[in-house]
Amino acid sequence: MRQDVKKIRNLLKQYAKLKRDLTAFNQVSSPSFDGVSSHSSRNGAESRLINHVDLAYQLKEVEDALNAIDDPQYQFILHDYVIERHFTRNEACNQLSVSVSKFNYLKNRALELFKEKYV
Repeated sequence: MRQDVKKIRNLLKQYAKLKRDLTAFNQVSSPSFDGVSSHSSRNGAESRLINHVDLAYQLKEVEDALNAIDDPQYQFILHDYVIERHFTRNEACNQLSVSVSKFNYLKNRALELFKEKYV
């Protein structure tokens, strides 16, 4: 179970990076074609488009799982603590008015719940 929690936590940490990557892709200008035939079956523009669709799909899966969690404490932990890293553990404990051990319990429960919704 502990290994699963670590994997989910790492996935959520990568979520912010995926959003940045997708935003950067959206800011790239549209490809232009010079009419010259390519020898490969796939060109750079096509590969970037496929990568874009893949990133968008991954983001949607994570967002759907996050949105399926109703508990505001879990939402705070997942979004503000794990994903965005707005708070240290002690600051998050103060925000939720809980002890460190209770916070760790809530964090692990939030990650497990996310895993259930994500799978």
